Amino acid sequence: MELLLIRHGLPVRREVDDGIADPELSAAGLAQAQHLAEYLQSEPLDAVYASPLQRAFQTAAPLAAARGLPVVVADGVAEWDRNSSSYVPIEELKAAGDPRYLSLMRGEWTTEEETPEQFSERVISTIDALVDAHSGQRIAVSCHGGTINAYLSHVLGLAPSTGFFYPNYTSIHRVMASRSGVKSVLTMNETAHLRGTGLPIGLMQ
Repeated sequence: MELLLIRHGLPVRREVDDGIADPELSAAGLAQAQHLAEYLQSEPLDAVYASPLQRAFQTAAPLAAARGLPVVVADGVAEWDRNSSSYVPIEELKAAGDPRYLSLMRGEWTTEEETPEQFSERVISTIDALVDAHSGQRIAVSCHGGTINAYLSHVLGLAPSTGFFYPNYTSIHRVMASRSGVKSVLTMNETAHLRGTGLPIGLMQ
């Protein structure tokens, strides 16, 4: 089977005093999601899954709609900081010289809700279950940078990590899984659908 892990599009900035930020996609993010759907229109998909966070669900929506499929929520692929009261795109943090940018680049853990190991275990078990449920098929999972890092670290046999590389907005990361259980990374950071659009791609332009 083939697994497409897709990072969400560019969200709006949101910082709240109480509760969870959970921002929706910006206008650019919605356009990125549409370009993604058009880029993948020639590839059959058997199912489309998404994190429950708005930015991931909205990214999956055009992809699923083009095929008449529902977007199925997979809670276990939500980002490690899913309950944070703030979300600031990393490009804004970098441009402002915000210390949170350096913290993210160093891979510092800022949530007490689960450990890095627990996060990786959650992501891996969730995605492996989806892979097992779709033997011989192709599925897409719209999720987050940390989620993608955690799962690809696992497939590549690396130490658990939420930041060994930077996934661009609406980037596609393909994994092949055989019935014997062997998994291989086919591609990382596919963003051909954003080239020439004038839309932001991410830190790695």
